[in-house]
Amino acid sequence: QVQLVESGGGLVQAGDSLRLSCAASGRDFSMYVMAWFRQAPEKERELVAAITSNGGAAYYTDSVKGRFTISRDNAKNTVDLQMNSLKREDTAVYYCAADRFPSGSIWHRGPYDYWGQGTQVTVSS
Repeated sequence: QVQLVESGGGLVQAGDSLRLSCAASGRDFSMYVMAWFRQAPEKERELVAAITSNGGAAYYTDSVKGRFTISRDNAKNTVDLQMNSLKREDTAVYYCAADRFPSGSIWHRGPYDYWGQGTQVTVSS
């Protein structure tokens, strides 16, 4: 089992940058696909970015491509989300998630087995 704890959220202005971090405890972190999701008020949860177990490939939803970067450090059991050029529409609770058994070519789709408690990101204009 994996426990996930997010940090780094906060209140920023549009155009600013923010870095989220997720610390994982438990076994076999390096074998998990890791991802960041977000959920804005009255909206469905959305997959923002995902990274393969060895960090060799990443997925980004279209709205964050070129602005967000996901990375992981398997030696430290962490996965980060660097968010640049933030927009008001990026405001949401951001969740870290882990998938132990990704499925082939759609490896980022989940389902994800473990979730963090979330961290709030608020972008003001």
